[in-house]
Amino acid sequence: MKSQPPGFIVTVSERFVKREKEKARALRKTAWWQRKIAQGRCHYCGREFSPSELTMDHVVPIIRGGRTTKGNVVPACKECNSRKKYLLPVEWKEYLQRLQTQEQKK
Repeated sequence: MKSQPPGFIVTVSERFVKREKEKARALRKTAWWQRKIAQGRCHYCGREFSPSELTMDHVVPIIRGGRTTKGNVVPACKECNSRKKYLLPVEWKEYLQRLQTQEQKK
């Protein structure tokens, strides 16, 4: 199998996306998720937020084949979730490193 170019997006069926989003809605109602957000910390930036300010982020995005499982969802602030979009963990890490480098140059 050939390796994919950077930024390659796996296209998944609308049915798959719909099913995973339904699972996410159900998972958000569980005691497990309520405990996760009660900690009040964004998985990505580490800042503290009220539970109502945290969103559910799929570490491996649904659109890239990620599933709604306890091992693939984390609490994230709206800013990090919006910036991360459909990036994979390695792509997100590279993005954050570029931001940090730009900030250091200022």
